[in-house]
Amino acid sequence: MHRPILSSALLALLLSAPAAANTGEMSVATFLSKADGLRAKGLMALGSPDMKLLRAEGQAAGMAYGVRLQQERAAGKPSSCPPKGARPSSNEVLSHLRTYPAEKRGAINMKAAMADYFIKNYPCR
Repeated sequence: MHRPILSSALLALLLSAPAAANTGEMSVATFLSKADGLRAKGLMALGSPDMKLLRAEGQAAGMAYGVRLQQERAAGKPSSCPPKGARPSSNEVLSHLRTYPAEKRGAINMKAAMADYFIKNYPCR
């Protein structure tokens, strides 16, 4: 029953590390598979190499959307309007990723998924 702690730890790790060589191109299917594997390990997941990989992938996807949003704002047509410092929880991200039909998750990368998350949750009014 360490899942709530792990969920918070997973998000913090996913969004706090530098992107390294990751590009946000990991598929939603792969990301969810690895995240589910880490959850199954409980606290033992904290030492897993997949934790670092998912953290970097999540960071890269978020940064890619941030760059895209800056360009859209400069053009006067932002795709979303999140409040400054908006950070989704791990449960929110994982829930969002699970909204994609299973058969399509392999064709959607994390950059697109994170963009979809912000567009859906922070529409401009």
